[in-house]
Amino acid sequence: MNNKKRLHMHITVDNLEESIHFYNIQFDAKPTKVKEDYAQWLLEDISVNFAISTKGEEKGLNHLGIQYESDEALSNAQKSFEDAGIKGKEEVGAICCYKESNKYWINDPSGLIWENYHSMNDVELYGGNEHSQCCTPTFNDDKKPAFSIAKPSEGCC
Repeated sequence: MNNKKRLHMHITVDNLEESIHFYNIQFDAKPTKVKEDYAQWLLEDISVNFAISTKGEEKGLNHLGIQYESDEALSNAQKSFEDAGIKGKEEVGAICCYKESNKYWINDPSGLIWENYHSMNDVELYGGNEHSQCCTPTFNDDKKPAFSIAKPSEGCC
């Protein structure tokens, strides 16, 4: 009897081609299935770090992320995004979610927020202080992330 389970996430996107490009970089893998209106990645090398909290302004999905095992791996991922013209927001030594972490926040072509990070140390605070916006990226007045990606059509590829 096989008891293996796999977390499933399905994200509706604005542009399939741009999103496939983004997620090829995010997962360092090509999709296992591509259709006219659909792509799927069956990833074997990502385990799950699932968290819930009472923090954040709205209920529901706060953000998604990839936790890396080293700063070198995080730096390599950041370089892959930047080489592809996908710009994000870097945080060094962030105190968030009871950890000290280095982070690289990005958003996919539809605006979904991803936190790529490497955690170094446990800490006793959820965030830097009681008013911290830990794991809540900064947003502009239009409710869009204060950082943005450069789409492939804007010059990188």
